[in-house]
Amino acid sequence: MARGPKKHMKRLAAPKHWMLDKLTGTWAPKPSAGPHKQRECLPLIVFLRNRLKYALNNKETKMILMQRLVKVDGKVRTDATYPAGFMDVISIEQTNEQFRLVYDTKGRFAIHRITAEEAQYKLCKVKRMQLGAQGIPFVVTHDGRTIRYPDPAIKVHDTIKFDIASGKIVDHIKFDTGNLVFVTGGRNTGRVGVITHREKHHGGFDIVHIKDSLDRQFATRLTNVFVIGEGNKPWISLPKGKGVKLTITEERDRRREAARAQ
Repeated sequence: MARGPKKHMKRLAAPKHWMLDKLTGTWAPKPSAGPHKQRECLPLIVFLRNRLKYALNNKETKMILMQRLVKVDGKVRTDATYPAGFMDVISIEQTNEQFRLVYDTKGRFAIHRITAEEAQYKLCKVKRMQLGAQGIPFVVTHDGRTIRYPDPAIKVHDTIKFDIASGKIVDHIKFDTGNLVFVTGGRNTGRVGVITHREKHHGGFDIVHIKDSLDRQFATRLTNVFVIGEGNKPWISLPKGKGVKLTITEERDRRREAARAQ
């Protein structure tokens, strides 16, 4: 009889974008409860061991974390299964490295290194806005933060620029046609483009039409869209490929050119 939440995760049930092989064991790290959903996060152990290859196994990963060397959004995290997610800044002071978790066009978290200057802030999508006790307004962001007394111009679906050290909102971008967006869900995950049109469907899902830098049009649900810049200037650095999805023939041609260049 199942009592309470599951404490284990089988290897085959783990999200595909973690890219864990099938035959190394039965189990996968089950993410702890935290700011990002289980299927949309990357546990620190997967990041350190499988992506960066800084550790060979679980034990070594824990040794790194227990020395308090890894920070997520400016806070030391010692839990190997802590769920880091989209837009989180992971910094490792000993190697003087900072990473921002963003998707590549295949829907996987890319190893995207950023400068120390860029690591001081992150972008957060506003999920909810309401009045709390004693009429204090607050917003709730995509990474579970509650920020009181926001700018009255900020609305749901807008993006705020959040200063990690002070915990304050520095700036914000409106969700508006002509602004640059990052797709965070669905089959277009990882693509970057400019909003051309928003279809409203009462009682259904609003659809957003987007055009990328190669003038390719695509559409996705409003919930999958994350504004990252005004006009076509992004407020964060983009991973390799700049969010442009290539067809398999274009990918093949690029690979052949790279092989010839060597």
